[in-house]
Amino acid sequence: MSDANDIPNDQPLSDAAAGFAKEQLQSFIERIERLEEEKKTVAEDIKDVFAEAKGTGFDVNALKEILKLRRQDADQRAEHEAIVDLYMQALGMLS
Repeated sequence: MSDANDIPNDQPLSDAAAGFAKEQLQSFIERIERLEEEKKTVAEDIKDVFAEAKGTGFDVNALKEILKLRRQDADQRAEHEAIVDLYMQALGMLS
C-alpha cells in the first residue's frame, strides 16, 4: 500500500487519482459509520440482556465480574486472584 509521503509535494495528484482517493475515503467513512451503528445496536442488546437477567434475580455486577474473568486466561486470572487475596489478608479481611 502506498503512503501519502510517496507522492512528491511538487506534483499534483491526477484527477483520476484524486477521484479514487475521494471514493476510497468516502468508502472508509461509510463503513465506519455502519460499524458504529452496529456497535450501538449491540450495546443496546447487551443492556437489554443485563436488564432481563436482573429481572430474573441475577446480580448484574456479579455477571459483569464473571464476564471480565472469562476474558482472562487462566494465568492472568490466578495472578489477579492471588493479589486480591494478598491485599485482603493485609487489610484483615480474610481469616
